[in-house]
Amino acid sequence: MRWFPALVSNHVVDLLKRYDAQDLPKALTDYIKARDHYDYSEHAQRGAAHADFVPDDVIDRFCVIGTVEQSRKRIEELIDVGVDQFNLYLMVEKPEAVIKKYGEAIIPAFR
Repeated sequence: MRWFPALVSNHVVDLLKRYDAQDLPKALTDYIKARDHYDYSEHAQRGAAHADFVPDDVIDRFCVIGTVEQSRKRIEELIDVGVDQFNLYLMVEKPEAVIKKYGEAIIPAFR
């Protein structure tokens, strides 16, 4: 799922317009320097060319991806460092399946 952080990079660019880069994680802002273009018409498309620049370490650090157990564990790690909200990007073939899985198996673990 290398396309997901490309979507996020667009939002990082927006954050840099609003905040001092020193106030954002360096690992998050450094990788967008390699982004030489962004084709907004391909914003949510799998396989978009602008996704190729995203290194695996950025995906590992800033995304929740994996099985239910892996996702729960990652969310717990994020909570431990102070994260109190996150977004689901549903640019997948069956978004209703993702919503259902979160509602049944992930969200209840955090009530």
